Amino acid sequence: MNTTINESTDPPKEAICFEEEVPSENNFEGIIGRSTATNAVCKQIKVVAPTGSTALILGETGTGKELIARAIHNLSPRRDRPFIKVNCAAIPSGLIESELFGHERGAFTGAISRRIGRFEMADSGTLFLDEIGDIPPELQPKLLRVLQEREFERVGNTKTTRVDVRIVAATSRDLPSMVASREFRPDLYYRLNVFPLRVPALRERSEDIPLLVRHFVELYSARASKRITDIPAETMDVLLRYSWPGNVRELQNVIERAVILSPGKVLRPSLDELQHSSQITEAGYVDNSDDRTTLKDMVRERIIQALAATNWVLGGPKGAAARLGLARTTLIAKMQKLDITRIQA
Repeated sequence: MNTTINESTDPPKEAICFEEEVPSENNFEGIIGRSTATNAVCKQIKVVAPTGSTALILGETGTGKELIARAIHNLSPRRDRPFIKVNCAAIPSGLIESELFGHERGAFTGAISRRIGRFEMADSGTLFLDEIGDIPPELQPKLLRVLQEREFERVGNTKTTRVDVRIVAATSRDLPSMVASREFRPDLYYRLNVFPLRVPALRERSEDIPLLVRHFVELYSARASKRITDIPAETMDVLLRYSWPGNVRELQNVIERAVILSPGKVLRPSLDELQHSSQITEAGYVDNSDDRTTLKDMVRERIIQALAATNWVLGGPKGAAARLGLARTTLIAKMQKLDITRIQA
């Protein structure tokens, strides 16, 4: 079954229109969103960024942990100094010590010249250690030392090198469980866990999905020299209901692919690519095993929830229309069609 929305290149009658850029109040250091969960993370960033303390970013893969790390750096006194990143999971265990601390010529086979490591590159700046849970056990004591003493030796050298580096680490793994199973040193964990920030999964901040969709549509439309301005309302509703196991990265990929494949002004993602427990049927229902809810009922319920959350304020940056990612006139038209009226007490 092909569930790609519409065949015409003309905008559908009920479409969400993207005419302007994402408002600046919904974009904090590149972090798109206005949900309670997103705002909480942004507040934590503002608190920890100026301090220079070590921060540990926790969250599932694809939630945007590097974006959080960059925001911490950009809001810190080190903003004009280097921001160096290293993915600890992407480097073979035998090479990661050299990658972090550098090596001297002849230190090992293939070391044909002296090389400085990421800690020296980040001197006076910020070092982002992504997937810190994948650091090999034999390297953890050396990492602990540089965190505590701010000094280390290059591979093949006994001379101590001192650095002034702020550490921001991130992981998608359960470090406390790894500590309990002796896969991760407890003293290293406590040294890293000075200021933990938990990044919510996309399913925990679905309110941000319309803004993210809008942002990615604008981004990839510009790259592809296209002008996509509309997205079918039923498409947005499917995007809102999908669980997004790959989080923002998965949403980004879906939108990029949809922009490439869309021939006109209307975004046309292939909805059958979204593998979810809910099955979209040709009859227009979402099957959740126990019950079937019509698309009309789903849309009506979302609008009513948004109206209740905004005390029935329709327009403005904090109104129901912005909350749903709709134009105010589109929301009014939907309310009339769905017979949504406010009952006065």
